[in-house]
This record gives sequence, structure tokens and C-alpha cells, in this order.
Amino acid sequence: MSTLLYALGRRAYRGRLVVIGVWVLVLAGLAAGAVTLGSGTSEEFRIPGTASQKALDTLGDRFPELAGGQAQVVAVASDVTTPEMKKAVQSSLAAVSKVDGVTAVIDPYNEQVKGAISQDRQVALGTVQVESNWRDDSDALRDSIEKAAEPITAAGGQVEFGGEVFAVSLPSVTPTEGIGVVVALIVLIVTFGSILAAGLPLITALVGVGATMAAIWLFTPLLDISSTVPLLALMIGLAVGIDYALLIVSRHRDQLRDGLDPEESAARAVAKAGSAVVFAGLTVIIALVGLAVARIPFLTVMGVAAAGAVLVAVLIALTLLPALLGLLGARLTPKPAQGKERHRFANAWLSTVIRIPVVTILLVVVAVGALAVPAKDLRLALNDNGTAASDTTQRKAFDLVAAHFGPGANAPLLVTADLPGGSDPQKLLAQLAGELGGLKGVAGVSSAAVNTNGDLAVVALIPTGSASSQVTSDLVKEIRAANADLEQKYGVDVGVTGQTAIAIDISDRLSDALLPFGIAVVGLSLVLLGAVFRSIAVPVKAALGYLLSVGASFGAVTAVFEWGWLGDLLGVQREGPVISFMPIILMGVLFGLAMDYEVFLVARIREEFVHNGGDARQALRVGYAAGSRVVTAAALIMVSVFTAFVPEGDANIKPIALALAVGVFVDAFIVRMILVPAVLALLGNAAWWIPGWLDRVLPRLDVEGEGLEKKLEHQKEPAPAS
Repeated sequence: MSTLLYALGRRAYRGRLVVIGVWVLVLAGLAAGAVTLGSGTSEEFRIPGTASQKALDTLGDRFPELAGGQAQVVAVASDVTTPEMKKAVQSSLAAVSKVDGVTAVIDPYNEQVKGAISQDRQVALGTVQVESNWRDDSDALRDSIEKAAEPITAAGGQVEFGGEVFAVSLPSVTPTEGIGVVVALIVLIVTFGSILAAGLPLITALVGVGATMAAIWLFTPLLDISSTVPLLALMIGLAVGIDYALLIVSRHRDQLRDGLDPEESAARAVAKAGSAVVFAGLTVIIALVGLAVARIPFLTVMGVAAAGAVLVAVLIALTLLPALLGLLGARLTPKPAQGKERHRFANAWLSTVIRIPVVTILLVVVAVGALAVPAKDLRLALNDNGTAASDTTQRKAFDLVAAHFGPGANAPLLVTADLPGGSDPQKLLAQLAGELGGLKGVAGVSSAAVNTNGDLAVVALIPTGSASSQVTSDLVKEIRAANADLEQKYGVDVGVTGQTAIAIDISDRLSDALLPFGIAVVGLSLVLLGAVFRSIAVPVKAALGYLLSVGASFGAVTAVFEWGWLGDLLGVQREGPVISFMPIILMGVLFGLAMDYEVFLVARIREEFVHNGGDARQALRVGYAAGSRVVTAAALIMVSVFTAFVPEGDANIKPIALALAVGVFVDAFIVRMILVPAVLALLGNAAWWIPGWLDRVLPRLDVEGEGLEKKLEHQKEPAPAS
């Protein structure tokens, strides 16, 4: 691989104007296509194969009036039962019923409707059913509903809007995220001692995320892409884009300092550091694409988009970056004074770490293990309006409904029942509603209806717990488990659906996917690192270190989002379960990043071991001094970029960003910079032992550039005399 990258780097350096021109055209073409063809993101989630999706599809086919979304009109007054307020609420709901896209409205004052007026008579809850395609013009629908409810405020009351229809709070980039870029620039300037060199990783990273964002937008007419997808791709693409360029530029400047010609240096930097970039990027891409194991379409799209951002970052690092190096030429050569004492701290730190390696290893394991303790309380769920900002109407409606009607009023369950032919639909509906209403965990039955054909009944249940509570999850399982008894007793086949049931099914499927995904990730790391480093101990140590980092990340997220530690400082709107797909995304992304740091650091150590004749301790000292500075800078950039997405971040992105920031910090500064050298020092030459049969089976990836070194040495040899 290094030989191919060497040729690629040299060609990009020589043809710099062509390469830069091609990337400009690619970026312009993608941007033009995105503006012209992009249709916007979609928040509609379909989870094929789940029980809730099957029941929802049945509703769509046979009871379409109830298959769409729901909105809540929450009227608040000192007494909502006065004639004036009752008239205002009912006239508002009558106007809402005429809004295009609304299929039904439940009047809280209707005698057949139970539990829609709070016991203190301060809140009236109107439920609005909308068509299944309401997301096609959701802004207009919300505006029309809000306008129709103006009589309530005119009568002196307060009105808030909630439910699924008003749950849309699209994530966006805020100025806070820019702080991460500023910190990254500062780190680069300190690392390189040059503003010119520091600007290169930022330029290439911004080009990469620009191309990725445009490509994602270009695919919106073809795929259901949620608003979280581009933000996640932006966060990951920006971080890896800076880091990959940092690795190559750092290698290039070290070689320039040693007197190498700029063109030759650029080619060798792409060959050697670029090999590590390819390997690191490949591991991240495989891990992100591996999210498809959960069989959840929107999560698969999220993983593929983020993987695309990483792929673009790798391509730019291997082509555009050497072209920019060609433009700058020898101007990137560092001053001699910049490199005289650059390894003093690294050498002192290493000496401390490896002085008593057994003690160091035990301290790291105990300390990181303590960080992981809170993870035992980690709970998962999809976000609802309770995680929205406190000043939004959907959050106000959510809190009002929970306070006056109980937490379950924000988490209704729709139970569908296939009715047998020849039965009395209404009588069967009443019996079924009574049976379901008596189940443990049911606070009440809010409504029940039969479709026009009389072959499908729907019962709306209000659980006693919230959408994310174990009580509600158990209730869904109990209803499904009771299907056989209900079929025998009434001849009906029941299903459970609605946003709450769908969220529960998603969380369950993601939880079920965690173990096989984790096994696949750890197994992959063992194989890939074994192929790279030709060792047994190094891959095992890397995999165990990765597990420590994951545990610490889970612990930090649990402490902040469930225990409430630093919640106000980090802008946590509500303590409780974290987003269901956080663990699997964290495991995928952190795996790739952990392998990045393992390769960045250990590849230099391995390179020295190969070239110095097998002196493991000397290789550790030289390789650690050379690689630790880059790993430190790369990790600081990663942490700053991820941390910048936490304070003002979207509720879906916030826990992921915090988990990645903590995970990168622990993995880079504790696992790789402390645990790894301690283990290598303890093992000595044994760290690089591999059985002969395994050495023959594993492919040779040549991340250290050994093949290139042999080729270059061969070219220097004089031709044999004839």
C-alpha cells in the first residue's frame, strides 16, 4: 500500500493545480446539485419487521383516519369549564377540524370522552388526528392549527401545542460549534509553530465536510434522511478531517526538518502517514457501516452518511493535501530551533509511565473502571417533547399534560384488533376495551373506535408511566403476550402501535444488536491490528483498552443525563434515559478513533522496532517520542470539536457528542498514552511475537512503509557491472 500511496502523493504534488481544480469542480458540482435537487430532510421513521410497524401498516390500510400523527391542543385557564372558556375551546377545535390534513378532533367536553379535563379544571386536552402524509407540509399544518386556536387566547386563556406533530425541533449548527474549530486552530498553531501549516488541516477538513453536506442533501429526494444525519456527519467529518491532515503534515514537516526535498517529503508523508490514515479511516468506515446490523433504516442511513464523511476526509488527505503541500513547497520547513527540545516532555513522561509498569497498568484499570461504574444505570429510549427546550410550546404542553393528567397522557398506546366476521363490532369493542383497561399499568382508556367496514377496532390506552418508563415497556409486552388468550376468548388478533410502541421496539432492537455488534467490532480490531502489527499482544491490548474507553463513556453519559451531574452547565433539559442509538453509534465511531490512535502511536513504535534490529525498549522510546505529540494534538482537536456540540446541541446529538468527547479523552490520554507504553514495556520483545502459521495467514498491510523503504534502498544501489 505504501508504494502506491507514494506514487499518488508525488503525482498530486506535481499536478497540484489540476488536483485542486478537480476538487473545486467536485465541490461546486455537488453544491449546485444539492441546491437544485435537494428536497429537505424527513423525520418519518419506518422500522420494518417490528410488531408496531406491522400494526401501523394495518391501520394505514384499513383505518387510515388513525394511521397518521397526533397533535395536542392544551388549553389552560383558572377554570376551563366556564361557559366562556368552553365555547372558546370548542370553537377553536372546530376550526382545527377544518384545517387541511386534519382527519379527526376529539372534543374534551364530549361526554363520551374520559379524562380530557383535569381534575382541578385548569386544563382541557384536545387531541387532533392528522393524515399519514402530514410531514409533506408540516410547517403549514402547524401554523394552521396554531392560528385556529386563537379564540382560546382571545378569551383570556393560554394554549400550548404538543404531540407528535409538534415534536419537530430540527437540529442546526450554532456559533458554539465554531468554538471547537477555533480551539482546533489554536492546537494546530501550538503543535506546528506555524500559522501556515496550521491552516492546511482546517482548509482540507472544511472542504471535506462541505462536499459531504452537499452530497447528503443531494440524496434527500431518494432516501429518508433525518435532520440528525448531516449534523452527525458534520461532527465526525470535521474531527477526522483535521486529524488525518494533521498526521500527514506533521510527518512532512519532520522530514523537511531533516533536510528532505519537499516533493520527496510529501510523497513519503503520504506513503507512510497516509497508510495509517487509510487504515484508520477504513476501520471507522467499517464500524459505521456496521450500524446496519441493527436493521433500522434511519440508523443505517446515519452510519453510511457518517462513513461517507470519513471516506471523503481520507480521499482529500491523500490527494488535495499533497497538492496544497506542492503549492507551499519549502515554506513549510520548520525553523531549526523548533525541533531541538520537542521530545523532552514525551521522554520524561514515558520514563515515569514505564518505571513500574505493573503499578501503572493497575492504576489505569482501577481509575477508568471507576468512571464506568455509573453505566450500570444506563437506560435507553427515544427522545420525546420532554427533552425540548423549556421555552418551546411542545415542552410547555408536555409538562402541562404530565402535571395535570399523569406522565402516561404523553405516551398513548394504540391497540388494534382484527374483528371476526359476523360479530357485533360495538359489543366486542366494549368488551375488549374493558379487558385492556383492567391491565396492570393502564391508567385508562381514552377512546375506542371501529372502522367503517366493521373489521378493525382501535383502543387508545393511557399508561400509568411515561414513554420511557419500564412500566410502559412491560405493558406493551404484556398486551402482545396476551394476544393468544384474547384470540381464544374474543376471536380477535391484537397489535400495539403508536409513537410510544414504535420507540420501545426501536430501543429493544438496538439493545439486542449491541452484543453482536460489540463482538464484531472487537473481533475486527483483533484481525486488523494483527495484520498491521504482526503481533498477538498488541491487538488484544488494543481491544481491551477500547472496552475501557467505551465503559468510561457510558458512565459519563449516565452521570450527566440520568444522575444530573453538570446537567445545568451542559444544557441538559431533562434527566432521564438517553437516545436509544447512542451506544451503538458510540461503539462504532469510538472503535474507529481508538484504532486511529493505536495506529498513529504504535505504528511509529513498530516502525522503529523493524528498522533498529528488534530492540523493543529503544523502539518504544523513539517511536513514543515521535508519535505522542501527534496523538496528543489529534486527540485535543477531537475532544474540542465533539465538546463544542454539547452545550447547545440537539437532544439527539448532545449525548453522542459528550460520549465521544469523554471516550476520545480517555482513550487517547489514558489508554494509549499511559496504558499502551506500560504494557509494551512490561512485555518487551514478546509484544511483537506472532505464531508462524498466523503470520502466514494474515494479509500484510504494510502500514509502517517497510515495502517502500526496501524499494527506495534498492533504487539507491548502483547497477551491477556487466
